Amino acid sequence: MSAKRIKDKILYLRLKQKDKDAFVKAYDSYIDDIYRFIYFKVGSKEDAEDITSQVFLKSWDYIQNNNLLEYKTIKPFFYRVARNIIIDYYRSKSDKENISINNEENRIDIIDEKIDLNKEVDLKNDIKNLQEAMQELKNEYREVLLLRYINELSVKEIAVILEKNKGNVRVLIYRAIKALKNIVN
Repeated sequence: MSAKRIKDKILYLRLKQKDKDAFVKAYDSYIDDIYRFIYFKVGSKEDAEDITSQVFLKSWDYIQNNNLLEYKTIKPFFYRVARNIIIDYYRSKSDKENISINNEENRIDIIDEKIDLNKEVDLKNDIKNLQEAMQELKNEYREVLLLRYINELSVKEIAVILEKNKGNVRVLIYRAIKALKNIVN
């Protein structure tokens, strides 16, 4: 078991005992990952910040009510709470407005100073093509690819978040990649 996994396990055990300092450490450890996950799902910086706050507030309430027992680690727990709040967010917005992930105001630019200009242009084109292709995927496929390759979660953690077994998650990832390849090619 890696040092990070041991550290996460100890943190989780402390959280089960409602340790406030452990929650602060968990917050510091996962805030960026949770924010990034939410941002990719909602496409708005302000909404992502608000939802991220809600995730940690709701998580603390959940921990205080001894509802952490069904989870084995804290990471999937935070993603599960985030996913549920995002679902509620879209339900509340569904009748109000259309939301576009391709909004120019919310673009994410990835800059690598070591790359030459030709490679940078190619990289930008590849990223643009990938973003367009991702939009053509079913939401379920897009979500599983984000969790696996952007947020770097394990199949086991994704299974907990999606409430599916590991085999189903592996099949879902395989089908998502196959669908993405078909769109790109």
